[in-house]
Amino acid sequence: MTGRFDRLFENIAPRLSALRLNGAAPRAALARMSPEDRAVGVAVAGVMAGAVGLAIFNPLSGDTASAETPAQAAAAVSREGAVAGRSEHVKSEHLKSERSESGRSARKASTVDASTVIKLAKSQVGVEEGRNGSTKYADWYASTSHAAVTARRDGGSVGDYKGAEWCDMFVSWLSAQTGVRNMGWDAYTVQHATWFKDEGKWGTKARPGAVVFFDWQNGSRGGIDGIDHVGLVVKDNGNGTISTVEGNTGNAVQEKVRDKSEVVGYGYPDYAKS
Repeated sequence: MTGRFDRLFENIAPRLSALRLNGAAPRAALARMSPEDRAVGVAVAGVMAGAVGLAIFNPLSGDTASAETPAQAAAAVSREGAVAGRSEHVKSEHLKSERSESGRSARKASTVDASTVIKLAKSQVGVEEGRNGSTKYADWYASTSHAAVTARRDGGSVGDYKGAEWCDMFVSWLSAQTGVRNMGWDAYTVQHATWFKDEGKWGTKARPGAVVFFDWQNGSRGGIDGIDHVGLVVKDNGNGTISTVEGNTGNAVQEKVRDKSEVVGYGYPDYAKS
């Protein structure tokens, strides 16, 4: 997203290495951590619990992600508050959360195909903002433990997500509702695109189901730092344009036809192989 969350985070890499379990049993690995690192690990685990396929700290019964209950969200926010002041030392959990898959869910190929995500996106076309710019997508995102850490990372608060720019929260909602692997969750387009690039899932080819990032000023000549907007590719039209579904477009979810010259790049989730 842009607007209220417009500051990139810095200097949060050093402690992430302490959170890598390196194949050890979770309880044994946590026991070897210092009290401070255990606290950080619990907070990050709360965020990871919202991601797809996490089986180390809070195993899921399958490979799908879903919105948290209010009680889970409240508990996660409480944990995050316990480590206030330390988060600048933790590299964005978003960049690592989906690497934390283990056991059966990590080995299993994705069972979600691109058409499933596209179908859900199209079903939302026509959904408009409510009073003060509110949407169910922003309300959902703010209810997850992920929001607490991304808000702190970007210099805001969880409450700021409600009524904020929501194009990326719409994409994140699609990811959570379908359970597709490695689509990522974020509310800030620049950070989301950076995550795709760091994961080796970034490119310039329009594929159905790809997450597409736009720069209205510089287009394809621009870089990730200039990204303004995000949506979902429906298809490459073969004439220099793409068909998309996008949130926060004219204050609603809309289908659009965009010129490829406006595109900075594409993020590629792990879809089922056809």
